[in-house]
Order: sequence, then C-alpha cells, then structure tokens
Amino acid sequence: MTKLSLALAQINTRLGDVDANLEKHLALSHDAWKQGADLIIFPELSLTGYVLQDIAATVAHRPTPDDTLFKKLLNASNHIDMVVGFVEEDERYRYYISSAYLSDGNITHIHRKVYLPTYGIFDEKRFFAAGDRFRSFDTKFGRAGILICEDFWHASSPYTLWMDGADLMLFTSASPGRGVTEEILGSAMWVETVNRTYAGLFTTFVAHANRVGFEDGLNFWGGATIYDPDGRLVIKAPYNEEGITVAELDLNQLRRTRTRLPLLRDERSDLVLKELHRISEK
Repeated sequence: MTKLSLALAQINTRLGDVDANLEKHLALSHDAWKQGADLIIFPELSLTGYVLQDIAATVAHRPTPDDTLFKKLLNASNHIDMVVGFVEEDERYRYYISSAYLSDGNITHIHRKVYLPTYGIFDEKRFFAAGDRFRSFDTKFGRAGILICEDFWHASSPYTLWMDGADLMLFTSASPGRGVTEEILGSAMWVETVNRTYAGLFTTFVAHANRVGFEDGLNFWGGATIYDPDGRLVIKAPYNEEGITVAELDLNQLRRTRTRLPLLRDERSDLVLKELHRISEK
C-alpha cells in the first residue's frame, strides 16, 4: 500500500468501567471506518482508565479470541485495524500495561510496557509487571512498532524498533499535564518535541495518541500528533477535546526521505552493540 488513512482517538476513559469503554471503542472505530480510516489508535489503558491501583486485577483480560472483551474488538477489526490499551493478565497472574494490535479478526501483536515510572506522581511498579522486549511486527501497511508512554522517553526504545524494521511507530500514552510554559503544558511540549525528533532522526512516521479528561486529580491533555519521516507535522488534534482525528499518510515519503537522507543505510548498529558490551562490562 502507498497510502494509509490513520485515525487517532483521544478519549475520556471511565476508570474501571471496561464495558462502557468498550462501547466507546466500538463506536469511534465505526466512525473512523466510515471516514475511510484504515487504522485507529487508542491511548494507553484506553479500556480501563489509568489510576487503577488495587483494581488492576479486576479489569484485566487475556488477549485471546474467546475472551469476552477481545471477541467484540476482534470482530470490529475486520473493518478497521485497531490499537487498544488494556491491562493484560498472563497465565501466572501477573499484570501488565499492554497495547494490542488487532487486524482482520486476529491479534497481530501485543506490546507490554517496559518502563514503569515510579517518580513524581507515578507509582506503576507497585501494581504492574514490566515487559521485557521491543519488537517490530508486520502489518498490511508495512512494518510497525508500538511504545507506551514512558517507553518512548528512552531513546533506546524507538532505536531498537527502527533497527528491527519499523517504518511506522505507534506511540500511546495517558500523559497527565505537568509543568507550565507561556504557550502549552510542559509535558505536552516535551512529548511533541521528542516525537518530532524521533520522526526526523529515524526517518519514519511517528503517530501518538494521548487520552483526555480528568481522573483522580490528573488532567490528561490529548493533543494527538503524527509526524512524517522529515520530522514535519502532518496533523495535530486539539488539546483537552474528546474525538478522533484522521490523516492520510503518503508511505512513499519513506523512500523520498531516505534517498535524500540515508541515515538508516549508514547506521552502525554493530558498533553500538560493541560499545554497549564494553560499557556493561566495566
């Protein structure tokens, strides 16, 4: 495919109410499909809410075709590919902040959040286990990779996806507003700067979906964005407004940018690996 119509969903999730959140996912996915979107991205923990703490286990699901939650989502994915955020329970009853990529009635990929913040207002490690891998995966639009919030505050995460073949980076978050500048929230400015930088440095598309609304005293600011391989802004959703934002991506931009700026061709991953081994052995 040379074109991808991508929808970013920034929603006000109800804390702990999976059924209500599921209905919102299905309705917005249908709306995006009617607008011609091929893929819709929902924020971090979009099916559960963020400040779960002790109720994490009660809203957890296993991403299987016969799960009551995923059965409906997988049916919807026959019309539009989806990235959804949820609490994942594994076979030994560990709980993860996860995102699932669903397509044509199948679970294509699961990413478990690797970096769990435990500073400032964050306390994720008390309630969740950490993921242990970054993997790119194949979609009908090309190779993609998913990162969840704190994951993309570490440069090694998108770098690993880039080296694993990702041309489309899908970032999800439940980013609360923190800090103040003259124009926008400090956290919004930081995220937008980082996403633009990754798009240009890795000559890839970076799409970011962040939630909106208030929860347990936190304000989630929205402001979903897509940047192209030149680091240029393709589209930006409003701050603090619920809804979907749709943009058409020209996937041929990858070829044009990398012909002009062959950073991927010249990358020395073998050298990076050698130096990391040297540093780790000190």
